[in-house]
Parts: sequence; C-alpha cells; structure tokens
Amino acid sequence: MHIPPLDPNVAARKGFRESEERLKRFWTAVDVAKGEGGWSVTLDGRTPKTPAGAKLTLPTESLARLVADEWAAQGEFIEPGTMPATRLASTAIDRVSQVREAVADEIAAFAGTDLLCYLAETPTSLAVEQAREWTPWRDWAALDLGVVLEPVEGIIHRAQDPAAVARVRELALRLDDFALSGLAMATPLLGSAVLALALQRGAVGGEAAFELSRLDEAFQERQWGVDAEAAERTAARRAEAVLLDMWFRALES
Repeated sequence: MHIPPLDPNVAARKGFRESEERLKRFWTAVDVAKGEGGWSVTLDGRTPKTPAGAKLTLPTESLARLVADEWAAQGEFIEPGTMPATRLASTAIDRVSQVREAVADEIAAFAGTDLLCYLAETPTSLAVEQAREWTPWRDWAALDLGVVLEPVEGIIHRAQDPAAVARVRELALRLDDFALSGLAMATPLLGSAVLALALQRGAVGGEAAFELSRLDEAFQERQWGVDAEAAERTAARRAEAVLLDMWFRALES
C-alpha cells in the first residue's frame, strides 16, 4: 500500500524529528490521559508529537495504551523498529487523514486481484488445500460484506465484477482514519482485501489470517525446507499481522 511514509526514526522531547544520532530515552513515566479529541500518550506528563507536529492522540484508551506500551518498553536508547503501533498512529494522523480516497482506491484495487481468488493448477494437493481454506472466506465476503469475487485456476488475471471492487472501496471509506490505516497496512501484507477486512472486523485473528495468506509459501517450505533468512522474514510479517489484530481490537474498546 503506497502511503507517503512516516518513519519516526527518532523521538525528541517535543515529538519526533529526524536525526542521524541515536537518542537516549528522555522520560521516566509513561501514561495515557483523556483530553480533547481522545486519549493522548504522555511522557512525564507531556504528549509526544507525530513527525508532522500533531499530538499523539488516539480515539480509544486501549489504543493509546497499546502505543504507550511501546514507549514504556524503550531502553536507554530509542529503537523505532520496536514501535510499529506508534508509526501506524502517526501515519493515521499525519497522512491517511489527508489522502483517504487514494488509500481506499488502493485497497479496492487489491480486491480486483485478491489472493483468495487465484487457486493453483498444480500440484493437486495445494489446489485442494487452497479450495478448502479459502472458499469459506470468499463465501464470508459475499454474505457478510456484499463482495462477490470469482475464483480462477492459475495466475492469469481475471477481472472481477466492478461492483465488488467498488463495494470494498465503500467499506474502506466508512472506517475512521485509524481503522483505515490498519486496513491499508493489512491488505498488502496479506495480499487480500478480503482477509484484511476479516481481520479488521474480528472475523479472523492476526496469526490465522497470516497463515491463510501464505498457503503456497508454507507448501513450498514443507517440500524444500526453510532457510534462516526466510524464517526471519516470515516471523517479522507474522508479527505485523498480530500487531494489526491488536490494533483493530483496541479500536473497539
């Protein structure tokens, strides 16, 4: 999903700012506080800011605490790579809020080439597994979302009904900036607008959604084994899916 990137490489007393130096942790106490516009993360009573200078304020207490936990977990030096919820919150506030239509367009485009619609021609065992695991989710999309997608065997593109693609766009635009940001991250991660919407709605968990998205990859691993580098990449992607599950659930409470 192409959203102008926000990478809070470092944080400073007045919020995020770019620097080539590693910054030391500058706070002791981390908490959340309810105020105008929602719940803010506080560092020694002060609210950090996003890269664009907005206050790091979230719509629910649970989501604010999810972000605050990342700040609390920092050691002597700030490690931005360990703060995915903070990055996603900043993206929602600074970027997605400004480009909602474009983000929804990209999510909808994935519905036109949704992973769950492309079944393997061979081997038969993989095709059977895909049909068994993916058909219920296409059915769920049709019944629960009004998104009817047609499967095809092989990798040759098959255009989907424009009404189905338009429906996904409509569903995306119904979300607030924070849920839309999560959906924008989940869709390319899973290769599927259907799985991303199922995750956002709580119909499937993060780890289960991720495993559904990598049936072909898992099949190849069973045949040929897994090297350490591939395993590391898979673990990182799985962690993203789990984080997104936490993100969506925190938005509900």
